[in-house]
Amino acid sequence: MREYSAPAAKPVADDETLADIVFANAERFGEAISFRRQSGGTWLDVTAREFAAQVLAVAKGLIAAGVERGDRVGLMSRTRYEWTLIDFAIWAAGAVTVPIYDSSSAEQVYWILSDSGAKAVFVETSAHLAEVDKVRDRLPGLRYVWAIDYGAAKELSALGSRVPDDYVRDRHRQVRAGALATIVYTSGTTGRPKGVELTHRNLLAEIRGAIEAFPQLMEQGNSLLCFLPLAHVLARAIALTALTARVTLGHTADVKNLVEDLRTFRPTFVVAVPRVFEKVYNGARQKAESEGKGRIFDMAEQTAVEYSQALDAGGPGLALRLRHFAFDKLVYGKLRAALGGRCVGAVSGGAPLGTRLAHFFRGMGVPVYEGYGLTETSAAANVNTETAYKVGTVGRPVAGTSVRIAPDGEVLIKGDVVFGSYFNNRAATAEAIQDGWFHTGDLGALDDDGFLRITGRKKEIIVTAGGKNVAPSGLEDTLRAHPLISQAMVVGDRRPFIGALITIDPEFFPTWKAQRGKPERATVADLTGDPDLRAEVQAAIDQANQQVSHAEAIKKFIILDRDFTEQTGEITPSLKLKRNVVAKNYANAIEWIYQR
Repeated sequence: MREYSAPAAKPVADDETLADIVFANAERFGEAISFRRQSGGTWLDVTAREFAAQVLAVAKGLIAAGVERGDRVGLMSRTRYEWTLIDFAIWAAGAVTVPIYDSSSAEQVYWILSDSGAKAVFVETSAHLAEVDKVRDRLPGLRYVWAIDYGAAKELSALGSRVPDDYVRDRHRQVRAGALATIVYTSGTTGRPKGVELTHRNLLAEIRGAIEAFPQLMEQGNSLLCFLPLAHVLARAIALTALTARVTLGHTADVKNLVEDLRTFRPTFVVAVPRVFEKVYNGARQKAESEGKGRIFDMAEQTAVEYSQALDAGGPGLALRLRHFAFDKLVYGKLRAALGGRCVGAVSGGAPLGTRLAHFFRGMGVPVYEGYGLTETSAAANVNTETAYKVGTVGRPVAGTSVRIAPDGEVLIKGDVVFGSYFNNRAATAEAIQDGWFHTGDLGALDDDGFLRITGRKKEIIVTAGGKNVAPSGLEDTLRAHPLISQAMVVGDRRPFIGALITIDPEFFPTWKAQRGKPERATVADLTGDPDLRAEVQAAIDQANQQVSHAEAIKKFIILDRDFTEQTGEITPSLKLKRNVVAKNYANAIEWIYQR
């Protein structure tokens, strides 16, 4: 049994809470720019003192409305300035935030609000109001619904105008570090979402671990553009860290205009899931090929990968440095410009990034610090850092955290970042936490230096009819890195061989058709049997198969006529596959693989 522990950061005092971040910044660094807020196509500065005043005003409104200490308050919105404002106002009022993805259906909203016993909920739009209205008669404990687009912040500020400032401060000072700060519901890939109870201590420990891991990224005066859903614990934890470190924070939910927002906001670093980095890479390749510069891009990519690899092997030689310098002018500089021109690093989590892609970004001057964690670990439990970086791993444990590999290969975690229990679910808690260790359900390995490598998901292991154990995630992650492939799901449990369901990336598909001379109006459904399309997918599968044994390799595949979507329940808002749903929806396709 292998184990690695990271030295603890400064311990969290019993009287510390997350609301302290806002008021301490206002008191000590009142004129520091905490946010740049989008308004009419421009970014407006919000100082630490201004933000604290707004948080205080909304918190007073919550108290005036009857929100008590410990009450749960839902928050359903896209990523925007008001999300963070309301989150801190709830904490300042001594209450508990319950995030809800803005894309959630009425039944998902019902489950989260009913299970958490929420007294109130903030929604963003009229569409969200409609979803809540569908289930409100089944939520007798829900007293208030406030809509951000209809002036919720102003409404509450007016309502609480007569509440003394000191009353709010006294309220949040009664809250202790061990008190519940938020209930974050899991994505529900294998059943009903579970409510993960995270305390103020959990999140404060995560913040301190992140600041210790990224002293350069988290320098005061740097900037972060947050575009991932703040209902996802990774985006929220990094945003909280940025605010604590006095890094200027921006929000955008308009992914279609993300490139323009990056250009105008010019962040120092970004936080994203691997799919975002894959799309940045694929978009650059697509543009180069459409301009007849595909060969130059290929050479630049290979040089970036070699340059990154050389950094781990004594440093690049003169010839490689010269090649790298040339491509920095031709290619890498343009890619960095697409990220705003000031980006010096990125943080990635939620799924494996892929070794080649990690080397590519590092080699072009934007290292992607890949980490690993779950909602139950307040985001990152492990992460590569500025001084301890190993491509292909998810880094060492964050400060104050221990990681152990159980005899069956399962990753176990202990530390202040680990949750205490699932809300209203003792059975699930007892199963997840044993002898003080959180059983993640993921499989992994620790090397001699304490770097963790994730090898699969325990419950997703496929056992073929021949008795071979296959972890599908590695194959799927490699396939998704191909520009033509959007999603991949490996199948083969109790079957004679491994197969795969493949979906086509709708953004790259038009470019591929043009390059191959296919009809412009041809759909994926029209071309699922096209020899050129199948050959392209087969090449990607051949590459993925190189990393596994013959018994684990994908033998047959089928190209589906549409992509997996959140609306059909096949993926979660954080882009995780719901395997049982996909298997049910495409049962005939799976049978086709094994009947031919």
